[in-house]
Amino acid sequence: MFEPCHFWLAFSLTLLAGLSTGIGSLIACFAKRTNTKILSLALGFSAGVMIYVSFMEILPDANQFMMDYVGSEKGAWLGVLAFFGGILFIYLIDSLIPSYENPHEMHELEEMEDKKMARKFRRLHSVGILTAAAIALHNFPEGIATFVSALSDPALGIAIAIAIAIHNIPEGIAISIPIYYATGSRRKAFFYSFLSGIAEPVGALIGFFALRTCLNGMVNGALFGIVAGIMVYISLDELLPSAQKYGEHQLSIIGLIGGMAVMAVSLLLL
Repeated sequence: MFEPCHFWLAFSLTLLAGLSTGIGSLIACFAKRTNTKILSLALGFSAGVMIYVSFMEILPDANQFMMDYVGSEKGAWLGVLAFFGGILFIYLIDSLIPSYENPHEMHELEEMEDKKMARKFRRLHSVGILTAAAIALHNFPEGIATFVSALSDPALGIAIAIAIAIHNIPEGIAISIPIYYATGSRRKAFFYSFLSGIAEPVGALIGFFALRTCLNGMVNGALFGIVAGIMVYISLDELLPSAQKYGEHQLSIIGLIGGMAVMAVSLLLL
């Protein structure tokens, strides 16, 4: 069962993780070139943290919640179903968002000087509203994942919040570039990127208040399984492929292993 005293810490971590998209937007507004090495390393590190913690901490907890509630055999099956249900959930959200509006489609700062790219984005008359809606839709489950983890275990929540924050920085860059060309305003690009971050704590609060009256072993287990599935999908579908798109494959793998190692040590110490 979640500890009520952890609520504000969980909310603060989710808010800080979400607002890191603003850091990416500032980079897009003021930096001239993309540092692919740092991005590849950071994305790999974030993926390593999320994959390791999903399989070694969150999914076992989900199974334990289920097994304590409905028995070992049935609980194990329900834990697996929740895990793949989380993957299906985030996949369906991704499939509803056109690629040019998906905040997880990676872009580089050099596109700001690409005149052909500029003309392409200017033709998207409603790109601002559509992108904001797409971002909010996609970031809702990420907010729930961060919040639920921190609510159950603050130490685990801090690690996940850091991983989500790292992956939100290049997401902020990806948001700002098309918004800039749709509106011609860097200020609006920052605003929409900032708005996308707010979607994460809002999603966390909606999920919490919708479910708090029915929290039990079954619901907790389902939430943990879904969270694990969401984080594994984000890591495999977004973070690692994006790191490779930046052209630094080896650094992304070093970051991946480093993220797993840091997470393993932190779980042992904490």
